[in-house]
Formats: sequence, structure tokens, C-alpha cells
Amino acid sequence: MTTTTSNRYALAIDIGGTKVEAAVVDPNGVVLATSRFRAPTGRTSSSEQLAENVRRVVRQSSATLPDGAELLGAGIGSAGPISVSRGEVSPLNLPAWRGYGVRALVEEELPGLSVALRGDGNCIALAEHWIGAARGVKYFMGMVVSTGVGGGLILDDRLIDGPTGNGGHFGHIEVGGEDTACGCGGTGCVEAVASGPKTVEWAQAHGWTGTTGEELAADYAAGNQVAVSAVRRSARAVGHGIASATALVDLELVAIGGGFSHVAADYIDLVADAITERAPFPFITKVRVVASALSSDGPLIGAAALVHHPERLSEVARA
Repeated sequence: MTTTTSNRYALAIDIGGTKVEAAVVDPNGVVLATSRFRAPTGRTSSSEQLAENVRRVVRQSSATLPDGAELLGAGIGSAGPISVSRGEVSPLNLPAWRGYGVRALVEEELPGLSVALRGDGNCIALAEHWIGAARGVKYFMGMVVSTGVGGGLILDDRLIDGPTGNGGHFGHIEVGGEDTACGCGGTGCVEAVASGPKTVEWAQAHGWTGTTGEELAADYAAGNQVAVSAVRRSARAVGHGIASATALVDLELVAIGGGFSHVAADYIDLVADAITERAPFPFITKVRVVASALSSDGPLIGAAALVHHPERLSEVARA
């Protein structure tokens, strides 16, 4: 079979606080379902366990490349902070990895291929801008509310991730009126207030007897007052963070994905409501907040965009 543009694929890798996932993605942003493999990560994993699970999903996924197709390279989206220039990651939720050279690890598995690394929030933004909710939007933030809270900025149609690759790290904007300590050393960061695990912890500290985000969602739907307060607190923190980000860079649209963003049917509406408090500043309240259009595929599609659409990256990031 002759290799054409339509059968040139990217290997996409998503590294998060609970799992690492890999898949093959075509030039249109379609994730090949049969190529999708995942393995656990987690706070208690050792460095070698994490590394071996990355190796495993890379081998499994790359082995499914269609006959006659070309693998152009690999894109890695990882929880941060990261260092693009060094190819290293230091995810707060994976304490065994501090300054870990994950790009070199993947390059060893894929000799001769280029491997790009960016933060998972930046990959979410790239995915939504490529084929998701932000197509045609020039000033945009994509974000995820899950085990952690991440974000990525598209300004004037270009990903803005800065000299280290950590631009758009939305989860570590501090929220007024909150004093929860964050793993980054800050106080009241969006991630420390609004992430799934931290929201569950807050609810438990206020008398809720459940243990998981799924249980919290069920109790929210049933009207449990502590669950309702916990979910609203999370959404309010996200909304206030979006208002601050919009005050800084004049966003038009924010798309929210991630497992915990589905904790309540009205979670996105609650986030949007928190922004309306800035009524005297219509340039802030004009920002639209929507759910991700890409479901759980977003992080992988964004990692693949690093390979398929390098022109969407900033000049600094490409240097």
C-alpha cells in the first residue's frame, strides 16, 4: 500500500494522576478505537512502575498501526509542571516523578521518530481548537477538571505555552476567599479547591460519608446539602478563575472537560453563573463557558495535534 497523507498517523500519549493512555490518531483527529490502551498511575506508584506502564501502552498502541500506514511521531500530554526543553515532567499528583525524562523514555521505544511534549491542559486546548468546541475562535481557553485542574490558552489562533511549556497552568490561579493549601505551595489555588479529590475531601470534612466522586455526584442529584455545597464550591472556584483569566487576556470562550466536570448536570451552568458577578466589566462577563465537545478523547487528540499541526504552536515552543 502506498503511504498517503490520509494514512499518516500520530501516536498520542496522555499522562495523568490516575492513568496513562495511548492511542493512534489519524490526520483528522480520529482516535482509532482498537489502538487505545491504558495503565494505572497514581500517587503510590514508584518511578519504575510509572515508566514501565508508559512503555507498555506505547508498545501496545503502536503495534496496532494499520498496514501500510506511516507513524509520523508521538505527542505526549502530561500533568505538570513540565519542562519542554528538557523533556521532563514533575506532575504534582505523581510524586515519584520529579524532573523525570519522559520524552527520552518514549524516544527509546520509538527510535528514529520525533517526540513532542506539552502540558495536558495545552493539549486539551489544541484539541478543542482543532476539531472541538473552539473551531474558529481566536481567543480561547481549554481546561480539564479531574484529578487535577489544568488549562491551555489559544490567543490569536496560536497556543501560548511560554518558554518552559507551562503557560496556561490554570489550576494554580489562586481563588479569593479560599485558604486551602495547594501542593504547589500556594493557598486557595483552583486545583486545591475544585478538583475531584479535593472536593471529596472538603465534603468529608463537612460530614459527608461518601468516598468517591461518583458517590458525590449521586448525592448531589439527590439533593444532599453537603454534596450540593461541595459541588457548588468547586464550580464557583472554576468560574472565579475563568473571570480572572478573562480579565488578563480577554477570552471569548472556555471549554471544560474532565471527569469531574460531569459531577452534576448543571456544573457548567454553575461555573458560568460565578462569572456574572463581574457585571460592571462586560468584557469579562461576555466570555462563554461550554462543555468540551470531545468527551474523553480530548487529551489524546490534543497530544496528536502536536504531531499533525505543529504550526499551531507558538514560535517559542517550536524553538
